[in-house]
Amino acid sequence: MAALLEEIRRRPACRFRLIHTGQHYSPEMSDSFFDELEIPAPDVNLEVGSGSALWQIGEILKRLEPVLAETAPDVVVVVGDVNSTLAGALAAAKLGLRVAHVEAGLRSFDRSMPEETNRMVTDALSDFLFVSEPSGERNLLAEAVSREKIFFVGNVMIDTLSRFRTKAEQSDVLERLGLKEESFALATMHRPSNVDEVGPLAGLVEALNEIARRLPVVFPVHPRTAQFLAASGVDTSRVRTVAPLGYLDFLRLMSRARLVLTDSGGIQEETTFLQVPCLTLRHNTERPVTIELGTNRLVGNDPARIVEAACEALESPLPSGRMPEKWDGRAAGRILDVLEAATAQDRT
Repeated sequence: MAALLEEIRRRPACRFRLIHTGQHYSPEMSDSFFDELEIPAPDVNLEVGSGSALWQIGEILKRLEPVLAETAPDVVVVVGDVNSTLAGALAAAKLGLRVAHVEAGLRSFDRSMPEETNRMVTDALSDFLFVSEPSGERNLLAEAVSREKIFFVGNVMIDTLSRFRTKAEQSDVLERLGLKEESFALATMHRPSNVDEVGPLAGLVEALNEIARRLPVVFPVHPRTAQFLAASGVDTSRVRTVAPLGYLDFLRLMSRARLVLTDSGGIQEETTFLQVPCLTLRHNTERPVTIELGTNRLVGNDPARIVEAACEALESPLPSGRMPEKWDGRAAGRILDVLEAATAQDRT
């Protein structure tokens, strides 16, 4: 949303209300992003908090309905693939409001992933489908979505990264953690298939411990992952575990890492842009362009395979990937051009 709001503020004709569902509410995973990315305070905070997926979606629907009914916006913009995305799209569609989905069409083809069903349902409800890479357009057309609804605009995550990269270079996180540039690995994990059961989680940490014999491994622990680590008693003694980091600190770490290991879709994209080697701890990805053109490799969650791939990456020259089309820092402008033109046409 940061890139979209920055673009909206440049356009006097655009008015907006920012609604924060409160699905992410901890200071590390919410407040710091508002502060560092210069996102204005929300006009409405639904304060939903944690709970099961169905409970969260139900609460968001219940609390969002009166807000949307009162404001009656020309379009409701939802981003990404979390529970808030689906709930926002469903509430708007039920009220007869048009929906715009940013990051539409991404598919892992794995319906065991909660994000996959969120993406598919949101796309089915949307009137504007803003695509970040060519696979998104292909997937939507294969699902018989009208071509008139699909707009290949580029990647708003890259807009934000481009805007704040220079500021991130001023972070002292490397010094605070005692790290040298391109002499450490950075790891993140939060997918349920990786962290919700002791077996997969222990195996992944075992791999990180083994990689840490070669170079330091920094592991900012997502709150979800921290809960399961604490409950499982998995040994993380060789890995440098740290609390969740703000956007700028994390961007600085990621840009200077020798290797990134992750199960995050967004980090696959950011490492491609930064030209940093990335090993994705999954068997599939909804961002295939990061493999086709970028620096990303799928390695699954088998510890031996992860360690083997990490050693190969560390012994090889730094990769030289190509930049995906329209990852140029101007995606938000293209999105607002489409929405402004559509609403202007309605008024005439």
